[in-house]
Amino acid sequence: MFNKILIANRGEIALRVIRTCKEMGIKSVAVYSTADENSLHVKFADEAVCIGPPSSKESYLKIPSILAAAEITNAEAIHPGYGFLSENAEFSRICGEHDIKFIGPSPDMISTMGDKATAKATMTKNNVPVVPGSEGIVKTLEDAEKYAQEIDFPLIIKATAGGGGRGMRVVHKQENFKNAFNTCRNEAEAAFGNAEVYIEKFIEDPRHIEIQILGDQHGNVIHLGERECSLQRRHQKILEEAPSPVMTPEVRKKMGEAAVNAGKAINYEGAGTVEFIVDKDLNFYFMEMNTRIQVEHPVTEEIYFTDLVEQQILAAAGEKLDTKSFNFRGHAIECRINAEDPEHNFRPTAGTITTFNIPGGRSVRVDTHAYAGYKVPPHYDSMIAKLIVSASNREEAIKRMKRALEEFVIEGIKTTIPYHLQLMEDPNFISGDFNTQYLEKSFKFNPDKN
Repeated sequence: MFNKILIANRGEIALRVIRTCKEMGIKSVAVYSTADENSLHVKFADEAVCIGPPSSKESYLKIPSILAAAEITNAEAIHPGYGFLSENAEFSRICGEHDIKFIGPSPDMISTMGDKATAKATMTKNNVPVVPGSEGIVKTLEDAEKYAQEIDFPLIIKATAGGGGRGMRVVHKQENFKNAFNTCRNEAEAAFGNAEVYIEKFIEDPRHIEIQILGDQHGNVIHLGERECSLQRRHQKILEEAPSPVMTPEVRKKMGEAAVNAGKAINYEGAGTVEFIVDKDLNFYFMEMNTRIQVEHPVTEEIYFTDLVEQQILAAAGEKLDTKSFNFRGHAIECRINAEDPEHNFRPTAGTITTFNIPGGRSVRVDTHAYAGYKVPPHYDSMIAKLIVSASNREEAIKRMKRALEEFVIEGIKTTIPYHLQLMEDPNFISGDFNTQYLEKSFKFNPDKN
C-alpha cells in the first residue's frame, strides 16, 4: 500500500480523497493555485504545495508543476480526481515514466475510451449495444449524406473530441443537413483542434443512465448498479439519484452486464462509469465511458455502503477486488449546489460567503470545501458543495432532501438551493416522469416563490 498520495485537483473532490487517505492511514499532499490558498483541501492535507497562479493552465493543468510537487514530497501515487487531468492519457503515461502510480486506468485505456468513435467501435466488437450510426469518423459531406439516408432523421452530428454539449448538432430534416455538418466540423475545430465528427440516430426524449464499474489488475470487473442523471441544464448534470426511478431488475441486469463487458474489453482498472442513453421503452445504447471517479459517485456509495475512492486506491495498489460483497439498499439523491443565480439565467456568482450553515440529521451528507468567510474564486467550476441524502425508498429520500435543502443556508452569494427546493416539489420529478430535456423545456423556476 502507498505511504503518500498527491491529489492533483482542488475543492471538494480533493478534500474527499484526503478523507479516505486519512482513514486508510495514507499521508496526503494537496496542490493548490494562489486562488485556492484558503480552501479546506489545503488546510486538511498533511502537506500542501502551491503550483501556480489562478489560471488552470498555469496550475491544475500544468503537468511539470504537479510532478515536481510529487517528487519534492516523495509521493508514490497521484489521484487525479475528476476534471482537469483525470482523463489525460499523456499525464497517466508521464506519471508511469517517473515511477509514480497514476490512480486510474492506463494511458491506453484512457485513449481508447476518450475518443468517442474509437470507443463506439470497441463496444460494437464486444457486444455492447450502440446507437445506430456511422462506422467511425465521417470525413466527407458525400459520405455523411449516405449515412444520413441509412440512419434516417432525426439524427445527431457529434465531434469525436467533443464534450459539455459543444460540437453537436441535431438535424431533423434533410435540407438542413449540409449546413449542420459543416457548422459542427468548424465548431469542433475551433473548440478542440479536431474537426472529426461522426453521425448517430437521435434518440428523442432520452434518459441518461450510467453504470458504475470497478476493475482490478487481475482481470476482475463488477458493476455497482445505475445512477439516474437525466436532470441536466446545458448538458450539465444538476441532480443525480440511485437507483433510477424507471429501472427494472431485468434491464438493470442487462445494462450491468453490458457495462461489465465494456470494462473487460479494455481490461479496466479502477473506478469507471459507462454511460447509456435510454429511450422510452428502456432500450439502452452505449454513449461514452468516463475513466475516472464521477462527481455523482456519492449516491452509489450511500446505497452500496462502500467507499469508491478507497476502491480506486486498492486497485491501484494491486489488491484483488472483492467481487461478492456489494449489494444495494434504499435510495440516494445528490443535489449539486452551485454558486450561480437561478433568477438570472444561472449567472456565476463569485464572492465571499458570509453565512454557511450545513444541514444535518440522519443520512444527510455534505461534500464541500467551502465555509463562512470563504471567497468563491471566479476561475473554476461553480460547484461549491454536494448535498447527498439517503433513505429506505425514493419517496422518503425526496422528503429528506427537501428538509435538508431548507436547512442549508448560504449567504453572501447566490446559489442553486432555491432551484433545487422547487424541483423537490415538482410533480414530474416526484413521479419520475422526466428526461434530459425536461429542465430546459418544461420545468419552470419561480423566483418569487422562495
